[in-house]
Amino acid sequence: MVSSPNRHEGATAAALTGSLYVKTDDVEGLWQRLETRARICYPMEDFEYGMREFAIYDNNGYVLQFGQPLGTHPRGPDHQ
Repeated sequence: MVSSPNRHEGATAAALTGSLYVKTDDVEGLWQRLETRARICYPMEDFEYGMREFAIYDNNGYVLQFGQPLGTHPRGPDHQ
């Protein structure tokens, strides 16, 4: 859940110390659509923990990560 601060928190603006991670079945397609339209945090990469992913910043500077398990990627786990 993402929400604005409530009266008990005392903060004046919403804050997130983490990132939002979205698993998808078409990480390559998302990358192709976003790579020239968004501010990139890190480009598409295959990680040793079995995910192919990239990250962008949203309009408030929060990190949005998009990933797909390597075993489900059409090019397989050896694609770089």
